[in-house]
Parts: sequence; C-alpha cells; structure tokens
Amino acid sequence: MAKKHKTAITPTRQDNYPEWYQQVIKAADLAEVSPVRGCMVIKPWGYSLWENIQRVLDGMFKATGHVNAYFPLFIPKSFLEKEAEHVEGFAKECAVVTHHRLEAGPDGKLIPAGELEEPYIVRPTSETIIGAMFAKWVQSYRDLPLLINQWANVVRWEMRTRLFLRTAEFLWQEGHTVHATRKEAEEETARMLEVYADFAQNYMAMPVIKGEKTAQERFPGAVATYCIEAMMQDRKALQAGTSHFLGRNFAEASGITFLNDQGVEELGWTTSWGVSTRLIGGLIMTHSDDNGLRLPPRLAPHHVALLPVVHQDAAKSEVLEYCTKLQREIQDRHFNGEPIRVELDTREARGGDKVWSWIKKGVPVWAEIGPRDIAQDAVFMARRDKERWGKQSMPRAEFVASLPGILDDIQSTMLTDALAFRQSHTHEINSKDEFYEFFTPANNEQPEIHGGFASCHWSGEAEVEEKIKNDLNVTIRCIPQDAPEETGTCVISGKPSSRRVIFGKSY
Repeated sequence: MAKKHKTAITPTRQDNYPEWYQQVIKAADLAEVSPVRGCMVIKPWGYSLWENIQRVLDGMFKATGHVNAYFPLFIPKSFLEKEAEHVEGFAKECAVVTHHRLEAGPDGKLIPAGELEEPYIVRPTSETIIGAMFAKWVQSYRDLPLLINQWANVVRWEMRTRLFLRTAEFLWQEGHTVHATRKEAEEETARMLEVYADFAQNYMAMPVIKGEKTAQERFPGAVATYCIEAMMQDRKALQAGTSHFLGRNFAEASGITFLNDQGVEELGWTTSWGVSTRLIGGLIMTHSDDNGLRLPPRLAPHHVALLPVVHQDAAKSEVLEYCTKLQREIQDRHFNGEPIRVELDTREARGGDKVWSWIKKGVPVWAEIGPRDIAQDAVFMARRDKERWGKQSMPRAEFVASLPGILDDIQSTMLTDALAFRQSHTHEINSKDEFYEFFTPANNEQPEIHGGFASCHWSGEAEVEEKIKNDLNVTIRCIPQDAPEETGTCVISGKPSSRRVIFGKSY
C-alpha cells in the first residue's frame, strides 16, 4: 500500500468532505462560529477577501451605470403582505421584531416591553421596502431607468448552518432597478447575469454555467430567474449568483407607476439581482486542497508573502533590511492594474511554522530569504498552485520582474484546473437507470462525494422535479443558455423533450 503524504488539513477531502471544509476555514483563519446561534464572525483574512470581492464587483456595477444607496434593515410586516407569492416564499425564514424596549423583571432579568403596533421583519431581501421608495422616486419616464444597488446584510432564519454557505445572517449586495419597458428590464436581467459570470470566471477562477431556473426553483414573485451554477470538489452544485426579471409584480404591489411620453400612466418593469458571502464558500470548495486554502491572485488579500529566515541575531538586521527593500521593489510592480500586494512577515515564529501558515491561508506566492540567499542576491520562492509548490531559488531582480507573469499564470492555471474538473464530472445521461445510478453513492464511495452534473432531457413537468428531489435529493440546477434545441425524451418520464437541462445535488 502506498504511503500517504502528511497533509496540513485533517481529515482530507476524501476522508470527510464536510469536516475538511470546516477545517480549511479554521486553518486559514477566515471565520468562526459566533455566540449568536446560526451566525458567524468573519475574521480579518476572510473579511479582506470579501472586501476584494466587493471592490471588484462594485466597480463592475458602476461601470454598467448603477449607483449605491442604503435602505432600512427593518421592513413593516404589511409591506411583505402586499406581494403574496413573495411573502410565502420567505415566511418560514423571517426574523420578527415585536417589541421596542427592555425592562428589568422582578428577578433582575430583562424582559421585552413596549409591544410594537406593527411588527417589523428583519430584511430577508429588500424588494418591498425598496419598492416603497421607488414608488416615490419614479414619476415620469424621464426618471427611468432607475439603477440602484445596496451593500447590506440580510437575515434568513436557517436551522442548519454552515460557515459562508448558509448562515442566519450574511453579507451581500442586492441590485434593484426599474425600467420603462419589458425589453429594457429583460436586457438588464441578462446584463447583470453576465457581470456575475465574468466575475466568477475571471476573478474567482470558478467556471460557471449560465441558465434559467425552472418555475419550481424561481425566486418568489419573479417572472423569470437566471443563475450561475458552479461545481464544487464534492461534485455538488453551488448557486453562485442570481438575476431576476420581476415583470410588473412588485411594481403593482408597491405602486411603482410613471407617466410615459404620451402622458399615460403605466406600471414600471423591475429587476433584482444579488450575490453574497456564499461566494467565499464557493471559492474555498472550488480551489482548496488537503493543505488548506488556495486563492486566485486577483482576489487574494496578499499576492506575496516575504518570510525572513534568521537563525542568528547578528544576521537579523541585514535580512530585514534586504526584505524591506525587496518589499518596496515588489510594490512598485503591478498586477491586474494595481500594485502587487506584499506582506513582510516579521512575526517571532519558527520558519517552518510561518511557511505552513501561509500555505494554509492560500497566499499565491511566498519567498524565504536568509543570509545565504542575500549572499547570492536571490530568493527561495514557491507558488501555491504547484505540486509540492515548485520551490526554486531565483535571482532577486528576476523574481521581482517575473511576479506579474507568475500571478497571471497562477490565475489562469486555477481556472483551467477547475474547468477540467467540472468537465470530467459532467455527463450526458439518457436512461432512468443510469440517472439513478449516477446520483447514488457506490458502496466504496464517501457519501458526500459522488455524481456530478447530469445533462439530460426533461419534459418540463414539475412532477419529474418533485420525484427526483424526493428520491435522490437532486434538482434541476438550470436550463443552460447555450443548450441547443435537441429532440429527445425525458430521462425520467419518457415524454418528449426539446433540450437538455443540468441536474445535480446542491448546497
């Protein structure tokens, strides 16, 4: 039997995937469970990652004409009740505020007092409260399109939580827009889906499938929901972003009307779209390995870590001086249009411990520098995407000059590897028996790692969706945008079908 390499993360992905995920987060110091049930504390390394995601996406939103605003955390219950389908979709997840003060009880404990005349809902999403404001802001066709985004937190009262993937409170952005015509609103919905796909693939190095959700999986109250779906390393799907064409449903509920250019009053056409801190969970499960986190350079909080190696105090000042100069030289170089982010690690810790801490944090490149390296005007560098990290000695000037290219290569390699993984676990399936076998773990498989994406014909029947969900916990992830017309028969019902859809298990 081949001897297993020791790994920094135990258990490994193959041994226990859900626990591996939690341990990667812990080892990278991204987040931890909070004292508030179902919520998390995002620690500095994890929050820096979110800030980079936020910064890039915010620039992409503004480049497409959107501006930021902020709306209340609390939504009057009556607002949600105006849109019946919407409230039904979120009712079980709502946190409700019923009192506005605390008073000391006879035993010294605090008790709620001052019952509210109308309860407030802690926003699960903001369509209704934003709609109330849009109804005031939109009066004429000249006020349109109205293109608004907000960066905020939301609360959905989840009972079974997992850091980043599903927590009671999470951070996100939600875009909300109003348009004069259906065509413009549909174009906006498609445009923002493209923005998300561009970001996922070109910044997260996470390949995605763009498509439409079925009626069963649609956002509550939407006319159509579009999504990007990514495959994680346990072969499950992660819905990484959604864009909703809301038609006139929310405009009617909120009274968003305008006078058109003929002076006739019309209802507006609205959209909404969003991504959340779930993207960090997707990034972890797309790229990380059994030694910890692996970060695509375009989003990494630091591109490079410099690790002084000092065994004797006499050499300390020389090594630190050399590293400080190297840090400045690296910061003068640019990658992806901005200065390279480099951290000089001067912590009092063993060299090996420092190296492993950066490996587990997923920094794309690190370099160890000691007296021997200084004597040769060189660095001992490594990169996180390589097998055993491709360690090598490199002349200092060459290292500095080549860093932009190295980071570009890491970014593209991570996307290529993730795409190859998805392709190897995506299969066209044409029989019911093969479908059930594909989504049933074999006796020798870890239950969490099996299946993948099944590209199959579907008759369009909700009964088929219900059956496979009950039997296998499988859903239709999306109807791919690029799926060609193709005559076939539904893999489950045998009824006629005109195109293939993507089936999978999901988070």
